[in-house]
Amino acid sequence: MTALRAAAVVLGAATVLLTVGSAVRTVVLPRAVVARIGRVVFLTVRLVFRLRIGPSAPYERRDRVLALYAPTALMVLLATWLVLVLAGGTAIFWGLGQGHRGLRAAFDTAGSSVLTLGFARPSDLPSTVVAFAEAATGLLLLALLITYLPSIYSAFSRREALVASLETPAGSPPSPANFLVRLRKIRGLDDMTDLWKEWERWFVELQETHISFPSLVYFRSPLPEQSWVTAAGVVLDTAALAASTLDRPNDPAAQLMLRSGWLALRRVAAYFGLPHATDPRPTDAISVTKEEYDALYDSLQAEAVPLKADRDQAWRDFAGWRVNYDQALIGLARLTDAPPAPWSSDRPYRRAPWYRP
Repeated sequence: MTALRAAAVVLGAATVLLTVGSAVRTVVLPRAVVARIGRVVFLTVRLVFRLRIGPSAPYERRDRVLALYAPTALMVLLATWLVLVLAGGTAIFWGLGQGHRGLRAAFDTAGSSVLTLGFARPSDLPSTVVAFAEAATGLLLLALLITYLPSIYSAFSRREALVASLETPAGSPPSPANFLVRLRKIRGLDDMTDLWKEWERWFVELQETHISFPSLVYFRSPLPEQSWVTAAGVVLDTAALAASTLDRPNDPAAQLMLRSGWLALRRVAAYFGLPHATDPRPTDAISVTKEEYDALYDSLQAEAVPLKADRDQAWRDFAGWRVNYDQALIGLARLTDAPPAPWSSDRPYRRAPWYRP
């Protein structure tokens, strides 16, 4: 029996330490480190939500249900942390002898300690030390979540401000054709440097926040037709068209924004284990077809947007830019169940032949 009690203490302590480690990885550590408990919780809650939605539900219902997914998963994650700490504390107290009156007594002592209720007090010094440690752990988890939620919603607010502003020039759903046509009519296409710099900063922050706080990926926009993924796709496609198809001087700011964008999408995709290009060749296949590009080229030409005369070379240049973010964009659109938008969430998802994990 002594060996069994010792094993219970070791197992309980390991459970508490692993739980605290998961909380620190999730909330405190500012880098892309997978917290296994958090991942299991989010995958389990997602499965429940998917079962509730059903396989053939219209987008409106999917969006309405999935809007609750990320907040619900966060609350379940906190409950899971507390339950694991409570279970670990119960095992420790039972092993230290608090359970001589039964497992219920050990559970009461652990619950009283973790939730700082104080209705059950251990009688010996080792158990008292554990009670203090359990109380500190419970308070730590609550404090971490209290600071975690404002950080998440602050980053969410900054992300969505620029996403919402995209509706004015790019329409709803947004498209690169609308973006370029309206920009030409409203302000012209001669100087878009400030626009590209603004979105470059957005992508830099997106990479930092969505890897440090991966639950942000699943937070949906306030309006059902908006999404950070489709916004990213439209801006990148517009910059790729500006660099490849528009008949205007070379704009380094557009190319820097493109690189910032595809690096951000690749790294977020890599965190979630999504297949994506790591070092693609300009001639690799992309999900946008030549026919779709030609249709966009014709629509821009009809709106008197200045275009390069060599359409075939412009297509090859556009494909050479698009290949850098094509699969990451489509994978993230599928992961987040993004609203319908051209050239991103309307693409079939496939494993890239040049994917290297």
